Amino acid sequence: MATLGLVVVSLMVVLLLLGFPMKVPLLASAFVAVVLFDEFRYVSPEVLVQQWISGIQPAALTAVPMFILAAGIMTRGQAADRLLDAVTAFVGHRRGGLPIASALSCTLFGAISGSTQATVVAVGGPLRPRLLKAGYSDSFTMALLINASDIALLIPPSIGMIVYGVVSGTSIGELFLAGIGPGLLVLVLICGWCWLASVRMGIPLQPRASSAERRRAVRRALLPLGFPAIIIGGIFSGVFSPTEAAAVSVLYAAVLEFVVFRELPLRELPVIALSTALVTAVVFVLVGAGQAFSWVISYAELPRMLVDLMGLGPDVSQLRVLLSVAAAYFVGCMFVDPIVVILILTPIFAPVAAAAGVDPVLMGTVVTMQVAIGSATPPFGCDIFTAVAIFRRPYLEVVRGTPPFILILMLSALLVILEPRIALFLRDLTFTK
Repeated sequence: MATLGLVVVSLMVVLLLLGFPMKVPLLASAFVAVVLFDEFRYVSPEVLVQQWISGIQPAALTAVPMFILAAGIMTRGQAADRLLDAVTAFVGHRRGGLPIASALSCTLFGAISGSTQATVVAVGGPLRPRLLKAGYSDSFTMALLINASDIALLIPPSIGMIVYGVVSGTSIGELFLAGIGPGLLVLVLICGWCWLASVRMGIPLQPRASSAERRRAVRRALLPLGFPAIIIGGIFSGVFSPTEAAAVSVLYAAVLEFVVFRELPLRELPVIALSTALVTAVVFVLVGAGQAFSWVISYAELPRMLVDLMGLGPDVSQLRVLLSVAAAYFVGCMFVDPIVVILILTPIFAPVAAAAGVDPVLMGTVVTMQVAIGSATPPFGCDIFTAVAIFRRPYLEVVRGTPPFILILMLSALLVILEPRIALFLRDLTFTK
């Protein structure tokens, strides 16, 4: 059994170092295990295909392409810019106003896209020049945009929470509500650091927007703000499910950009649809490959070996389980795409957490926080490479300013672990009878 685990892990590492996309190491290591090891002598390799297909069958995954499509429409349209202008009009003149506005904008756009990388692109593009012009260093600016974008994985609609809910069987609606408290906690702590950093850097205050400018900014942002209101309000009130919310969000985004604002030409729709299809295909291939790999390691009882190695026996405390989960997912996302980490580690740790009596929604929230942090953490956090590509700056310059923000995010996760009501208050208010 130990030899099987060593071969699987070694093969994955070698293929990753050779530059293969993540789906290849997942499927190759699963195939090698089934074909070469005695543990699978009664298993046909065709089972891997069946597992791959079963991984993308859950109906909840239908929400993923719809949220991606809605985000694509609003990113290319006017919604993002209108939200940025509204936030800047109210807080841009205060101490640390521009970086605080950036963090708020990342939160609002995260409630549209559900993707950290989409948020880096949509918010970072227009706001980075403003921050540099105001006197903030480029390393601080890029680190802020990368790490504030992590809130997009916590504020619904979070694609990471959808995938976790599908893999673990946890209610996606409850996960969405549980992510709001931690997302706002991260926002508050990042805003506090932005204020402190602006004082230390001696950044001068920006001009205050007039009342007329604020009213105009609010009017322009009212309709885009309806997007998170539809998603959160509809799920919170029970009007529709998360999957139905995704369908409504596409319709709302299309009407808003193509009919109301009319600044996005209809000929862009095929381009947006193609981009959505490509992203969705990548996500679904990873989900299917991750299901096949998870089945292989579960069949070989590798999760039990790992759990025993970590000392997570039947009498382990909930606190130790959550801290172990936080560490494992955080380290994993430093090297591998967050969706892949969720697919691989969730079948290992979810049963342990359930046996220890950990609320599955709290478990999902902690996992989502850790994959969000890992997405912006060196050496291979995916948001870092998105920033390198978008901002066209060297890798070392992009990561130079990240340590304070990573510590803030880790503190947020620790607070949620120590005080679960931060995550579970809205869930309990809505779903507990």
